[in-house]
Amino acid sequence: MRKLFVAAAFVAAFGMGLAGFATNARADKPITLRIGHPMAPGNNVTVGYEKFKDLVEKKSDGKIKIQIFGNAQIGSDRVTTEAAQAGTLDMSSSSTPNLASFSPAYMAIDLPYVTDPKNQEKLYKALDEGELGKALRQVANDIGLETIMFSEYGYRNFTSAKQPLKEIKDLQNMKIRTTDSPVEVAVATELGMNPAPVAWGETYTALQQGTVDGEGNTFSLLNDAKHSEVLKHAMDSQHNYSMHILLMNKKKWDSLTPEQQKIIREAAQEATEWQRKESVALEEKAWQAFRDKGIDITILTPEQREELKAKTMPVREKFAKEIPQHIQKLIEETQK
Repeated sequence: MRKLFVAAAFVAAFGMGLAGFATNARADKPITLRIGHPMAPGNNVTVGYEKFKDLVEKKSDGKIKIQIFGNAQIGSDRVTTEAAQAGTLDMSSSSTPNLASFSPAYMAIDLPYVTDPKNQEKLYKALDEGELGKALRQVANDIGLETIMFSEYGYRNFTSAKQPLKEIKDLQNMKIRTTDSPVEVAVATELGMNPAPVAWGETYTALQQGTVDGEGNTFSLLNDAKHSEVLKHAMDSQHNYSMHILLMNKKKWDSLTPEQQKIIREAAQEATEWQRKESVALEEKAWQAFRDKGIDITILTPEQREELKAKTMPVREKFAKEIPQHIQKLIEETQK
């Protein structure tokens, strides 16, 4: 019996040694992670992921490679996020409106005028260090994903390929391109517009052919995607704020070693900080590009902006019932 016990102990110890060797081998073996996103080349989200790639590869000494498939090469936000959920793609970046179909919690960010540019730094701090970021990471975990980056997307503005946008009433009867987000559709409806959910990759053609009259998006993305070639009018409505969230398949994340996870987290944090600053410069550049192309931009008066807020308030009241209260509260706290 004593001999059997000693033999069993030896086998167990040897097995533990092999397991340790396997873990080290797995840590040393190069891996490649694939990201799919819909954003145009040169866009603020795109350059942020390029920065992330560079940092990950540098910090890992090339043992973690990042492959980026941007500009909707492998599908829209929804398609790539579904692929990330299924594990057929490692990471997907989706705008928060397009994440509404995966969890209603993401609608909290997209409600009209729940955030204000003057409180942006408070919002970032809550996402990066506070309970808001933790709550949204839990939302991702609940749908089989892990949050990697809260990338800056920006504030959307209404634009038109046809009619001037001088006053709030000019938005009425416009056939406006929206995402599938129920919030975005409801905002358009409350403003008397005709919402038309169109995939991002098809929007340029829809504007060209007159299938839609206009869209709401950041000037930066519209300029990078060359929509400024067909747009004629715009207003700085800033009617909602969005992020592009980089999400990884949860099982894939859990399969990484602690060292690999640490490298990705550090790279994501550095890339996010850099990307947010770069976003400001790119948005300013886009505004100038709009002017250079002769696009007429209406700067709303404080009274006009209050009118927009009042008209879209029913949307906030309607969806407040569907969104987790604690997330709404955490967002509200960043605006004080």
